[in-house]
Amino acid sequence: MDQSTQKQQALFHPRYWLTWLGLGCLWLIVQLPWRVQMWLGKQLGLVMFQTLKKRRYICCVNLELAFPELKPEERLALNRQHFISLGQGLLETALSWWGSERRLAKLAFFEGLEYLKNAHQQGGVILLSAHFTSLELGGRLLAPYLPLHVVYRPHQNAVIEQQVAKLRTNRYGQTISRDNIRNMLHSLKQGFTVWYAQDQHFDQKTSLFLPFFGVDAATNTATSRIASLGRAKVVPFFTVRTPQGYLLRFLPALQDFPSESVHTDTARINQIIEQQIRMFPEQYLWTHRRFKTSPDGSNRYLNHRRDHPESRCQP
Repeated sequence: MDQSTQKQQALFHPRYWLTWLGLGCLWLIVQLPWRVQMWLGKQLGLVMFQTLKKRRYICCVNLELAFPELKPEERLALNRQHFISLGQGLLETALSWWGSERRLAKLAFFEGLEYLKNAHQQGGVILLSAHFTSLELGGRLLAPYLPLHVVYRPHQNAVIEQQVAKLRTNRYGQTISRDNIRNMLHSLKQGFTVWYAQDQHFDQKTSLFLPFFGVDAATNTATSRIASLGRAKVVPFFTVRTPQGYLLRFLPALQDFPSESVHTDTARINQIIEQQIRMFPEQYLWTHRRFKTSPDGSNRYLNHRRDHPESRCQP
């Protein structure tokens, strides 16, 4: 028995049975009308809000840091709305895997697509996104219009990784691990569009502490360097949920980018992402520990737990 066959058989080990059951349930949900899916996603989100105490607390701290001007009850309401959006986003991920082209096309509304087309005519493009809850679906909605090379983070669950890798290979021109800078540069120099999101916490040597909602956050600086090395244009791209479907918003290609300052470039990207989040604050991924490390090396979430009563995060 060859190694490939052994790996395939290992995916049916009993420890993965619940994963297969979950994927089967998601496939069935995707067959339902879109509005029913969103209603189910809302109910899922409300359950998650009540039960995922750790994630609710992370969201609570993030909102306190990002929106100090809001009253506590307003932040709690926003926290709840975020979990609703998060539940819907989980079902949208399944929709991006198994949704039909015909049904999905009716849900997509484009704004500024000409900015991407114009940039693409000049060579490689970094399609710069952020982690909104509809992120995964945004790529699927855009894929029929041009060959996308997608940067992704491999999943820890072997079954999910195998299934998602297969689906992404069918949907996109190429998939690139987020650590494979060489392949990203190769795609850009070949004139392709590379879809990429840089906005999560980053504590390696290539990060800088830069303002994000007025808070110094460890920020990945790779976009500036990749754009320079790949001689690529950078086009911001955001997908957000609306009552009618999904708005795919493209902004003009960044001018004078990259500049001579990685600091200036990265701060500029943070500002662009923040502007978009303020329009749809409940749809950003606030359950991620974006502000984890402070410039003095301390963990902001532990500090908040020590200095503030956790009851403020209770529903």
